[in-house]
Amino acid sequence: MSQDLIHVYFMPGMAANPSIFEHIQLPKEEYRVHLLEWFVPNLNETLEEYAKRMAEKIEYDNVILLGVSFGGVLVQEMSKFLNLKKLIIVSSVKNKHELPKRMKLAKITKAYKLLPTQFVSNFESFAKYTFGETIKKRVNLYKKYLSVNDKRYLDWAIHNMICWEQDEVISNIIHIHGDKDPVFPIKNISDSIIVKGGTHIMIINKYKWFNENLPKLILS
Repeated sequence: MSQDLIHVYFMPGMAANPSIFEHIQLPKEEYRVHLLEWFVPNLNETLEEYAKRMAEKIEYDNVILLGVSFGGVLVQEMSKFLNLKKLIIVSSVKNKHELPKRMKLAKITKAYKLLPTQFVSNFESFAKYTFGETIKKRVNLYKKYLSVNDKRYLDWAIHNMICWEQDEVISNIIHIHGDKDPVFPIKNISDSIIVKGGTHIMIINKYKWFNENLPKLILS
């Protein structure tokens, strides 16, 4: 029976847990949803090596793989080891050219190496960097969704987000992006499905859009 279902794997964003998908609902008679979780990388593990290990958690063939933000970067790397039905990224980038100027500058100056230790001890700074939102009134909300605070993971994730070397866009990728995303501004993004009013956390607060449109995109 499970082989007749469409298997959809969700990968959350940097330091986030799968609860960011708690309001996403796909018809149960057609889909089976699987939630992927971050694990702490091995010492000096490359993004490619990590993606290969994560890809081993995919139990079925010809699945839908959807990733949010840095999770969108990871699923693109995972797709190089898998046979997919559809590859979908949300609030993310398709190559290094879509990264904002501040991240490109951070790569050149290596300023990002100064950030992780501060983030581990200062949750508000990390949440603001990750979500790009004014978070004073939302700290408890973000504490619910951001739970991966291992220093090795944070160092590794921030380095691989800023220093991602993908040059070409993967063919047939579906990119969903909000026009109010402050982390990855829409002005840098090409060939995406634009969600009006969508911010970097629209997988959480625009879930109705996803519930209505994801099945159409998957079957298109």
